[in-house]
Formats: sequence, C-alpha cells, structure tokens
Amino acid sequence: MSLQETDFVIIGAGSAGCVLANRLSEHSKVTLIEAGPADHQWDFRLHMPAALSMVLANDRYNWFYHSEPEPGLNNRKTYCPRGRVLGGSSSINGMVYIRGNPGDFEQWAGNPGLENWRYEDCLPFFKKAETCSHGDSQFRGRDGPIHIRRADADNPLFKAWLKAGPQAGFLSTEDINGEQQEGFGVFDQTIRSGKRFSAAQGYLQPISNRGNLSILKKSHVTRIVIENHLAAGVEFLSSGQLQTIRARREVILCGGAINSPQLLMLSGIGDGATLTGLGIPVISDLPGVGQNLQDHLEIYVQYECRQPVSIYPAVKWYNKPLIGLQWYLTNSGPGATNHFEAGAFLRSNDRAAYPDLQFHFLPVAMDYDGKQKFEGHGFQAHVGPMKPTSRGSVTLQSRDPTMPPRILFNYNTTPEDQDVMRKGIRLVREIVLQDAFNPYRGKEIRPGPECSTDKALNEFIRQKSESAYHPSCSCKMGEDNLAVVDTTARVHGVDSLRVVDASVFPAITNGNLNAPVIMLAEKISDAILSDHS
Repeated sequence: MSLQETDFVIIGAGSAGCVLANRLSEHSKVTLIEAGPADHQWDFRLHMPAALSMVLANDRYNWFYHSEPEPGLNNRKTYCPRGRVLGGSSSINGMVYIRGNPGDFEQWAGNPGLENWRYEDCLPFFKKAETCSHGDSQFRGRDGPIHIRRADADNPLFKAWLKAGPQAGFLSTEDINGEQQEGFGVFDQTIRSGKRFSAAQGYLQPISNRGNLSILKKSHVTRIVIENHLAAGVEFLSSGQLQTIRARREVILCGGAINSPQLLMLSGIGDGATLTGLGIPVISDLPGVGQNLQDHLEIYVQYECRQPVSIYPAVKWYNKPLIGLQWYLTNSGPGATNHFEAGAFLRSNDRAAYPDLQFHFLPVAMDYDGKQKFEGHGFQAHVGPMKPTSRGSVTLQSRDPTMPPRILFNYNTTPEDQDVMRKGIRLVREIVLQDAFNPYRGKEIRPGPECSTDKALNEFIRQKSESAYHPSCSCKMGEDNLAVVDTTARVHGVDSLRVVDASVFPAITNGNLNAPVIMLAEKISDAILSDHS
C-alpha cells in the first residue's frame, strides 16, 4: 500500500525528530513516523519526574535493548533503554539538561570537514532551543521551545555537597551550562511546573493542528527506499500492514545511536562485505556505519547518612500514594523533581584540557532503576569518565527489521578508562571526607573502605558499573574512513538522505546528551531550510 507523497519524511519522533518536524513543517509538508505511541497525559509515569525509574522498568515506551556480554564488565550484559514514544528518550530520560563543554565542540571542529561546529557556531542554536530564566543572557536563551529550570537543591545533603567541593580545593560554578562548566554546581532540569518537559511537549504540542504536519504513531520503519542512489521514501509496518510513503525532498533518519545504524544497514548502507553476507544488496559501502559507538559508564559510591534528611522515606511503598496524590493535585512535592539536582564536572588529572569526569549527587542510596536500594538513610555520587577511549559497535543479527541489533559497547576495556574511573571513585571519597559532610557522613556502603587498591577498585568497577544511557557516535560526521555523514548530516554516497541524532556526534560530549542533540537538530534544520530555500 502506498500513501501520498510528502516533502520530508522524518523517521523517529525523538528529540531531533521533534525539532525537525517543527522547523521544516513551517513551510513544507512533513510526515513524522514514530514506532511508539503518544505520550499520553493520563500516564503519570511519563510526566511525574520522580517516576522516571518506572518507564525504564519495561518496554511500553522503551526499546528495552541490552548489550552483548561486555568483556570489560565481567561479561555482564548492560541495559540500554531507548525511548519508543513521542518525544523519544526525552520522554523517559533523567531530565538533567547539560549542554556539554565548549571544548567538546572545538574538538568536533578539529575534524576535517567539520570546521563549522566550533562552540561559537553552536551557541546560537543552544540559545534558540531554550527558555531559561536564570543565567547570563550572553549564554542562555529566553524564548525557545524547551523550558529549563534550575533545580532547587534545598535538601541539606545537596548543600553539603556544594560546600564540600570548594573545601576540597575545587571550583564552584554558578551555571554549568553558561560560561564555566567546571566545578560544583546545581543542575538544570527539563521540568516545568512540576512535570517532565520533553521535546514532544516543546516542539510538537504547540503545532499539533498545523496542516503541514502528519504524525504516524505505532509505525515501525523497516527500510529506506533508495532508487538510483537517491532516498525516495520509506517502507513501514503499521497495524500489521507494510506501507510506503514517498519523499519529494528528503528522508531524514532520527532513530538514535542504536536504531539509525540498524536502519541504514537494513537499507543497504554499511560495510559492504557484512551486508553481502546477510543477503542485503549494497547501496553505499560505508564501513563506519555502526562503528565508533561511545557511551558514558558510571559507578555509584554510596554512604550511610547519620541524620534522617535523605529522601529514603519517599521510596517506601506506603508513602508513594500520598506523594503521587500531592503531585497530581498540586504538581509539587517529592514527585515533582528528578532528585538529580546537583553535581560537578572535574578533571581527573592536571593534563586534562577540561573536565573529564561528571558527578551526579543523589540524597538517597539506590540504583538508577530503583531495584536495589540501601534500607536506610543514605546518599551517593555517580561518577564516570566523560571522554571514554573504549569504542563499540552496532551490528545486524539478521536482515529481519523486527529483530534488535547486536550492541557491544566495549566499556572499560582500555587502561585509560580504568584509570579515570578509579580516580573518580577516589575523588568522591575525598569530597565526602570534607567538613561539610561531618554531620551526615556514616560508613561507606559501596564499594566499602576495604576496597582501596587499584586491583580491588578495578574489580568493583567490572562488577558494579552501569551505563549512564548516553549511546552516541555510531554514524559519525566527518570525511575520514569511518565517517557516515558530512557536516550537514547528509549520508555519504546517497542523495536526499540525512541522519540527525546523537549517532552523528564525532565524539561524545561532556554530560547528558539531550541538550546537544536538540542543538544539533536546530543547527541542521537551518542547513536544510537553506538548501531548500
């Protein structure tokens, strides 16, 4: 079955897809195709910030991927959630809004062909995307689609964390997304009026009645239709039927770091020998598709808290109904925050040009998904390398588009990454030993004071580290032999096809990835509009 033509077909309604759908449909006809459902207002799990672990617990709004056994993590399979809902991962993420370090974009611009990705080139698009009432207007936007708030960080444990950093000799920063990322500071949140503020809410909801935009939900794209090396449309499954829609101008793939390389390979774009072995006709032999995969690994350092000031009571089952009712009636209380309200960016050594460690501080001792928690008042810091040297891959298991791809991150497989992770653990211990924590600091729960040698810490990291859920870089921009797209995200060797999402990052950025993905989509939207002016 063939649907009518459209100007642009956008595959994936994640953060980048929402941006592009909004910007391109101002003057052109756009069809946005999403494999998942709508971000229903009635499902509190998508909108209550504190319920974020609930949407990670199953596959209702989530591709629910897992890696292959990771050799650097004692052959453990790691969890890799990816949003499958309007808003994509911005509808299920931790709502921490971090732009990255200006040095990240200078690093990008150092690659051949990417000279226009310097920080000064990216800053206008960061500002264009956000509405932010705090910070210096030289760096922060005031009237963009994404509403950003500065976390309250009023728990005594957050205040102790923010005081302990300078006591240990580190910097403080007034705005992690402003002039200075380095140091201890309060995080920004994609939360508005006590509710999650996703890319779908910022970019799609205001234009829900725009005549130029059609949104197809619960529609799984199986192949990009390529004719004479030109992307002509897409095939997708909807209600069990295979359908086709043609694109007069471009097909834009916004599937993310896992799904985008998978769909390119299913469509004949990737390593030629591998595709031939799977019986997929080769359209463009690009060996970099699915390679260069990067992610942030992190470890939790946990402590008992000697005073009853943590949020431990809020995680008890018998308190949750009242917290939920307060949030439902007033959009306030413990349910109205992600609780990731403060942290730090620090250097692991004096040779680092800018911070290469991120810390999230949390006033409770529990795992990200809530499955394992210390039974009592506690606190923890998450820490991990921002510039991993380990590289992984996304590859096909078969030519069946409904089968998940094979994901291998190769976490923690280089001495450099292991060294930075150990340094991060030791820095947390140094910080928590400062006077600011004296009223609260109990015994170290994890890894425990007996875990002090390099050998012991290495084993703790292999056993307990987890993904920070920031997969990226698997369809990198550039002109080298692993590059998949050019500086405006056009796929090498195929006309009228772009990839716009975290997969095209040439290198992973400092911090959480939602903000730089939105910036990237805003910047490439401008390039697309210029190309078709």
